[in-house]
Parts: sequence; structure tokens; C-alpha cells
Amino acid sequence: MKKIALTGNIGSGKSVVAKMFHVLGISIFNADMEARQAYFDDTVKDKMVSIFSDIILSSNGEVDTKIVASIIFKDKEALKTVNSIIHPLVLEKYNSWCNEHNTEIYTLHEAAIIFENNLQNNFDAIINVSAPSDLRIARVMERDNITEELVRERMVNQLSDKTKCELSHFVIHNDGKSFLIPQVTLIHNKLISNKS
Repeated sequence: MKKIALTGNIGSGKSVVAKMFHVLGISIFNADMEARQAYFDDTVKDKMVSIFSDIILSSNGEVDTKIVASIIFKDKEALKTVNSIIHPLVLEKYNSWCNEHNTEIYTLHEAAIIFENNLQNNFDAIINVSAPSDLRIARVMERDNITEELVRERMVNQLSDKTKCELSHFVIHNDGKSFLIPQVTLIHNKLISNKS
């Protein structure tokens, strides 16, 4: 089984692209969703509270990811610390997920920060979903109902779109002008025709 990473900066539309691959019968591991689930793990919660205190807990005693986000997107060291807690758990889940899907030609690992976490060598190929920054900002503002300033704070922690395109094996342009389905189909056909 080939392990393919699907990445793209915030607001690029990688989840839309992932759904298209899923329609083609490809299994998707959503690393960002698994990372959000990891916050409900008691060990993770205890570690997070020991670092940030119980200000990060919601009224029901669970980790409030919005509060955590407001801290880590302004503090790179805090972001590194949280990643060092969350990412080993996600990787463990991914490895066991791969074992369950090892008869497939290829699978997709959907995650925003592949290069930022130096994970690129774990994959046989990387697909980057690319979109202009002004379009990405508008999408996230509408999707998350947040200000442009908050979107820009998140964008600072990601590599530039240009760099991700240069480092990736495939690029899908989601600029509102290019059709996505032909781009997805072309990459899919290349991945299934080269079965090695």
C-alpha cells in the first residue's frame, strides 16, 4: 500500500478534495480530526492542565480547544509543546489504521501540517491543495465565523503555499477557477497505474 499525504494550508479546501478521493473509493485518515479527538484522552488532558493550568478547561471539565488555539497560535513554543503531546498519539493511530487498510493500492493521510512537523519522509508522495491567501482567508472567516486577524495568526504557523507546492509531488489548484474533479482524477489514475 502506498501512503499518500494530502496537505494544504488553512482554507485551501483539502477536505473538499479528500471527499473527492473518497468518492473514488480511497480510504482517508483525517489526522486533524484525530488530533481534536486526542484532547479527550485523560492522559492528554492531565498533561495539558499541568502545562497551561485549568484555564484551558470548559465548564464540563474537558479541554476547550478554542482556548488552547488562542494560546498556541500566539506562542510558537506552546504550539511545539502541544504538538509533542498530540502528534505521537495521532501517529500511533495512523500506524494501526494503515495495518487495517494494507491491502489497498493507496490511502490518503489528510493533515494541514505535514512539512511543518517534518513528516514528509513517512509518505510515498505528497499532494498539496493550493489556493491564493486572500481566498483562503475569506473561506476561513466564513467557515469559522472569525476575524481576518485570527485567520492570519493561524497562517503564520504554516509554511507558505509556494514552498508547499515546491516540496510536493502533486499540486491541486483550488483557486475558484480551476475544476477540481479533473485534477483529482488525473492524480488518482497516476497513483493506481503505478502500483509499485
